[in-house]
Amino acid sequence: MKDLKHLLYLENLLQDSNNDLVRMAKEKGEIAIGNVCYQIPEVLLNLPGSFSVRMRAPNTTSMEMGTYYMTSLTCEYCRAILERALEGSYQFLDCIFDPASCSQLADCMENIEELGLGNGEKFFVQHVDTPMKDDENGISHMTRMSRVRVLDKLLEVFGIDTSDAALRKSVELHNNVCGLITEMGQYRKLEKPTITGYEFAVFTLASYCCPKDLILPCLRETVEELKTRASDEKKSYRVRVVLAGSEIDDPTFIKLIEDSGAYVAADRFCFGSFPGRQQIILNDQEDVLTQICRENVTECQCPRYMNTSKINGRKEYLDKLAREYKADGIIFQQMNFCNFWGYERAGASHIISQEYQWPVLSVDRPYVVGNSGQLRTRIQAFVERIELKKAAGR
Repeated sequence: MKDLKHLLYLENLLQDSNNDLVRMAKEKGEIAIGNVCYQIPEVLLNLPGSFSVRMRAPNTTSMEMGTYYMTSLTCEYCRAILERALEGSYQFLDCIFDPASCSQLADCMENIEELGLGNGEKFFVQHVDTPMKDDENGISHMTRMSRVRVLDKLLEVFGIDTSDAALRKSVELHNNVCGLITEMGQYRKLEKPTITGYEFAVFTLASYCCPKDLILPCLRETVEELKTRASDEKKSYRVRVVLAGSEIDDPTFIKLIEDSGAYVAADRFCFGSFPGRQQIILNDQEDVLTQICRENVTECQCPRYMNTSKINGRKEYLDKLAREYKADGIIFQQMNFCNFWGYERAGASHIISQEYQWPVLSVDRPYVVGNSGQLRTRIQAFVERIELKKAAGR
């Protein structure tokens, strides 16, 4: 297929957290807010005068200092983030909001706070308690925490407009980005897709890591490109898969999967498009903040939500995605030492295979995948297993 116009540009942007578009927004006087988890509603951080940046550690090699502070038995994502903070890579951030999503991430943020790794005059790390159930009490708690710990803090420290009008404007910007990402994702349903899973992952990740208003032109032009982009004459994959599980912020992992013969047709992982890139439809019957939090809590697919309906719903959600995107199998992955996704992967991969009858590959992986020969071999074997099953008519 013909190369997408903005792909190389966005690939280069993703090599640095403090990328060109972030610096451009900072030069305009906007507040840069570090974000580490879906459980802080993204639209609350992209109000007029502020923008969110997905915290990640591109090109990570050593994690020695992060390991020194957090031990070798903690999530590699958290250690990589702390390592990069110790190197000074996040000093462009004006603040960080940290949800109570997991204890290891909380430890990482506490180290950043206690070691004084922020550089801004008003820099702070704000810890936000988040619910573990998606019932009305959970939604009410999320709404209160979002008001007190997020919006009031931004207003108090930086004078950010947190009114209903400002929130609606942020939702509108969010919806513009999500609408374009969703439209791009529809081309993955084609028998001969006109966008690869890797390309889609680059555009989706860039929408988390760059100011929304500055990334919009790239997304709009790419959507127009895809309308006329011709697919390869020969089908470029052997099987189609849904990639599910914990945090993935390195598209090269998806490239490794696709180079092994499995087209990544849908992405149900943290900071992919499911969830995270669905539009928020507001009404006039309920206040805006409650609607935002309701959407966040009900759509969240994190295993931190432990009520029975959520636990069962995550399997149903994955089954629905696999059917909608015409998948042949599901790859369930988790970051090494990730507590929540470790438990989730062990149970869900078995249930998805036995009760929903999907071929499943279940793996744990390091934060930096690189060109892992072991993972490549396992994926290739999974592809062959699916092909044999299809050939046998099962």
